[in-house]
Formats: sequence, C-alpha cells, structure tokens
Amino acid sequence: MTLAQERSTTERIWATLPFILIAAVSLAGAFYRPAAQAVTGGPVNTGDVAWMLTATGLVLLMTPGLSFFYGGMVRTKNVVSTMLQSFVAMAVISILWIVVGFSLAFGDSVNGLIGNPLTFFMFTRVGAQTHPNLAPTIPLVLFALFQLKFAIITPALITGSFAERVRFTSYLLFMCLFSVFIYSPLAHWTWHPDGFLHKLGVLDFAGGTVVHMSAGFAALAGALTLGRREVHRMGEMHTPANIPFVILGTGMLWFGWFGFNAGSALSASGQAAMAFAATNTASASAALAWIFFDGMRGNKPSALGACVGAVVGLVAITPAAGYVSIGESILIGTCASVISNLCVHWKNKASTLDDTLDVFPCHGVGGMVGMLMTGLFAKNVGLTSGHARTFLVHCGALIFVAVFSFVGSWVLYRLTDLIIPLRVSSEQEEIGLDLSQHGEVMQGRDPYTPAAQASLAKTA
Repeated sequence: MTLAQERSTTERIWATLPFILIAAVSLAGAFYRPAAQAVTGGPVNTGDVAWMLTATGLVLLMTPGLSFFYGGMVRTKNVVSTMLQSFVAMAVISILWIVVGFSLAFGDSVNGLIGNPLTFFMFTRVGAQTHPNLAPTIPLVLFALFQLKFAIITPALITGSFAERVRFTSYLLFMCLFSVFIYSPLAHWTWHPDGFLHKLGVLDFAGGTVVHMSAGFAALAGALTLGRREVHRMGEMHTPANIPFVILGTGMLWFGWFGFNAGSALSASGQAAMAFAATNTASASAALAWIFFDGMRGNKPSALGACVGAVVGLVAITPAAGYVSIGESILIGTCASVISNLCVHWKNKASTLDDTLDVFPCHGVGGMVGMLMTGLFAKNVGLTSGHARTFLVHCGALIFVAVFSFVGSWVLYRLTDLIIPLRVSSEQEEIGLDLSQHGEVMQGRDPYTPAAQASLAKTA
C-alpha cells in the first residue's frame, strides 16, 4: 500500500483546499481587470530605480540565505523540511501580498489602524508611476515589490522556533494568518504615513519592530504552543547537521541585508550609503563580541557562534541604520550580541523553553535592543541629542508591539491548531520531518525503500 493510500480522509481534504485556492486566485488574476494608478507623483528618478531594483533582489536573497542558516542548524533528518519552510514563504506570501497584503499594509488608512483592503486589491492601481507619499521617486509597483520581500522573510524567521515538530500544512495556514493579522497591521502602523505609531514618532528604518520583534514574539508564542521536542525533554544534545550551511547562509544574509537596510532609504542617496556602512559595522562588531564573550567564559570560538552573532548585529542595527553614526553602530552591535548571548545561555541552562534555533533570544531580543538604541542615538531626536520624547515613545511602543505580537500570534496558533493540528505525531517527529512530511531526505536514506515506506505507514 502506498503512502498516498494510507493518508486519512481529513488529510486529503486539507491537501485539496490549497490547490482550490491557488486555482481560484489564478482565475481571478486572468479575468480581473485592475484600474490604472489613481494617485501619481513627480518624475521617476532612474538612479533610484536602479538601486531599488538591486535592493529588492538583495532582500529576496535573504530568504534562501535564511533557509541555509536554519537548515544547517537542525538535525540531519529535518534539513529539507526546515529549508523548504523558508522557500515556500516566497511563493505563498508573494501571492497573498498581491491579493490583499499590500492593501492592508499600505492602502488608504482607516483611522491609522489598517489599510483599506480594496485600495490595491490584486495590485489594482499599482503602476509604473511614482506615488507622492509612498514612492516619491520610484514606480509604486517597485515599492510594493520591495516591501513584499520584507513580508516574505518575517514568517520565515519564525520557523526556527518550532523546527523539527511542526506540520507543514499547519505552517502554511499560520503563515497566511500571521501575515494578514500581525505583519500587515504592524507595517501599516509603523511605515504608512498615517499609521498611528508613525505619527507618534516611532522610528523603524528597516524593520526592527515590524519584522524582528513581531517574528521574535511570534516565535516565543510558537515554542510555547507546540511544546518541547522529545529529544529536548530527554536532555539530548542538539547537533547541527551542517555548519558550512550555516556559514553560507550567514554570508547570504549579510550580503542581502545591505538591500534590506540601505534599500529602506528608498533612494540612491547619502542616507542609503550611511545605512550600508552602519549595517556592515554592526554585524562585524556583533560577530566578534559573540565569540570573544564566549572565550571569556571559557568556551572555544565557534563558527556557529560567530554566525549567530553576526546575524544578531544585523537585527539590532535594522531599526537604527539610517539614523545613527557608524561609531554608534559598533556599540549597538556589541551590546545586542552580548545581551542575546546571555539570553541564549539562560534559555539553555535555566529554562525549559524549546525555541529550537533561538529565534526569540536573537531576533526578538535583538529587535528590542535595536529599537531602544534607536531611541537613544537617533540623530537630532534621540536621548543623546537631549530629547527624551523619542526614547520614551520607543519604550511604550516596544511594550505595545511585544504584547500585540505575542498575544495575537498565540491566538492564531490556537486557531490554526483547531483547523489543522500544529504538531506532528511522536512517530513522525522520531523519523524526521523530511521523511514524514515530504518523503525526501538530505542524504543517506532512500525514502522509497520498503523500510522507509513501512516507517511512514506507521505515521499515516
């Protein structure tokens, strides 16, 4: 009996619905006639367009980079599934963003809380002309695609927290719900000219709040909701499958992050150049701080530690990149690295939290450090410039965003679990998600041998 024959009726239904949805969207795309862009601005700046096309490609590269970064950290039997979770985010969120995501994030504001879902539905009124508020010198469609790449990587970041135990179809559903109900509102509040956090004076240059804090607190909620892996309960040491994958992924992330941060200037400008420099410097200082701090405590300087430290520095400088000096970026990277290092150590030694790949200690905590450091050092408006308001606003916004992201994500996890169980069975977890969820393996085992099919049949 084949694996397909062993699948339950419920699984077959849930396997059919996604195809029906993509078929419906495909038909809508073929027959829906979008309106021409209604609001236009001044002339297009070709230099800005060239840079933003490049930056958009760089940000997209970060998601494959994340797949190698995470894929190398999990155990060998979960590499394919972990990497696929990042890759599939590129496809799912791309379609969702065109249908409704961009409208919710950047559509006409409804009381500063959310965008009108009809403003850019199916990318209607998204054209090649500039927009006076959103894209003053580049085509609106380019701005929408640049923002899409941020929307893609945010749910992909979350996957590290529940790696090795989440059901693939459940992840797909949660990712869509998170993008609509958590990410899009946060993007609207923070980056839309009429968003209420933006009007309060919250500064988030490239996504410390919108991307990293939301992903970090969603990761914390996910780790708590799905519970501990069996190997974690038994106290088994976690052995990464492929450290060179982690190094490769870190390099791709570091490279792509230049588009992430410098691209958020939305122009080929001096601010973009300064953000570029601050990004590189903070990552460098954080990588060194991590391994030197480990060495001070008697540990060997590890490749894994250097890579994690580098990413923490990139996370922390993200909200501040366009507002701080290069010297201040060194301090931001170092502080974030040490604080995240301590949080990872505490999580591993003094708690039972099973955040598999330390998403909350690195992205959640790193995002919070970056947000506070932005309020501290932001040029002309920060605490070091003699102005307390921005710092106090950031403190309040940090608490608000943390509660919203954690509670909102917890509710979405519970809703997802009611529709499709979030966690795989203990048997599926034991044989690995590569084989149980996808019928594929990284190396060493043929998924189509009788022994593998027998193992899979037990989990059906």
